[in-house]
Amino acid sequence: QVQLVESGGGSVQSGESLRLSCAVSGDTANYYSMAWFRQTPGPGPDGVAAINLETDTTYADSVKGRFTISQDNAKNTLYLQMNNLKIEDTAMYYCARAKYQIAKERWLLPAPYNYWGQGTQVTVSS
Repeated sequence: QVQLVESGGGSVQSGESLRLSCAVSGDTANYYSMAWFRQTPGPGPDGVAAINLETDTTYADSVKGRFTISQDNAKNTLYLQMNNLKIEDTAMYYCARAKYQIAKERWLLPAPYNYWGQGTQVTVSS
């Protein structure tokens, strides 16, 4: 079993930065992709960023150039560095992990992911 615990959310003003962390415990081996999703009132969650086999990454168009996904395997932790935050980035952010290989075109879709954290709230104000 795998447990994911997010942290690092908070309330900031537009233009500021936050770094989210996702601590992974349990079966930390044998996985392929990890990703960050966010949920606002309405349909979702929406894929924000994904990382596959530690090096290959992809981002939603809305966050390209502002957000960076990374992971530290020694610490079993996934990160999301969020710079130049905008009001529309306000959401509950979740990390997710897949235990099977996912085709790249599906990395930002929620369905293929097997494990999810409880979420951390990010609120951006003007």
